[in-house]
Amino acid sequence: MNPLETVRRRVGDTIFSRVAGDEGPARRDRIHLSEGPRRFAPDSAICRVHADASMFVGGIRALLLQSMHPLAMAAVDAHSGFRGDPWGRLQRTSTFLAETTFGTIEDADRAVAVVRAVHERVRGTAPDGRAYVASDPHLIRWVHVAEIDSFLRAHDRYGARPLDAAGRDAYVAETAHIARALGAVDVPETVAELQQVLSDYRPELEGTPAARRAARFILIHPPVPLTLRAPYGLLSAAAVAMMPRWTRWPLRLPYLPLVEATAVRTSGVVITEGIRWAMGSGPPTRG
Repeated sequence: MNPLETVRRRVGDTIFSRVAGDEGPARRDRIHLSEGPRRFAPDSAICRVHADASMFVGGIRALLLQSMHPLAMAAVDAHSGFRGDPWGRLQRTSTFLAETTFGTIEDADRAVAVVRAVHERVRGTAPDGRAYVASDPHLIRWVHVAEIDSFLRAHDRYGARPLDAAGRDAYVAETAHIARALGAVDVPETVAELQQVLSDYRPELEGTPAARRAARFILIHPPVPLTLRAPYGLLSAAAVAMMPRWTRWPLRLPYLPLVEATAVRTSGVVITEGIRWAMGSGPPTRG
């Protein structure tokens, strides 16, 4: 193995271990190599988006945008352990995305059942006095649309092979299956419907103290080792640059349009291409 390949493997293994955990390689082989029918074809829009390095940017944006709903944020703040065990939460989320996108139908349905059972137990009262339960279809739909909007926008900007208009609609429709399986209703199936649903949520959204604490944790005090602080900073800057303008002040996010359109966008391309190189050509394929 030449020195460059050695470096690539080492960097790729470091990134993968952070995202997937110590059991990541075994989970990856189980998800991608198990025999059985899949819900989505390898060349489907959802597989293209969820296999791309742009997901790293999209994931950060999704967390920031999701935090704008006070009830969803209250549930995360009280129950998810995102500050006490941030890597554990990331690893569970990445495993769920992989299982429901690339896994067998049996494994995907099992993963959904586990999450639904957890949602039933997550309930409480938000600081404003309103009760919440994570299984609320309205909250599940909010988490879903904030997530897929973020993944799709990141893929549009930083993906290796951005989707055309039909592919973007196909991505929204394919991800809708997972949202409905989790309990969401009236799930969008086109980009136009996605944008309308996001707009409909606007009156409910605000930057609560919990949301601002989450943003500071994600952007300023991230749980990453010193060796990864610089690349993580590039990813988070790219994510913030894609946040809607109306979210900036409520979450106390910077708004520097000229810098975001030039230096931040360029650095976002560099870091996603670097991750893509380090992680290799993609997931293993079944023989």
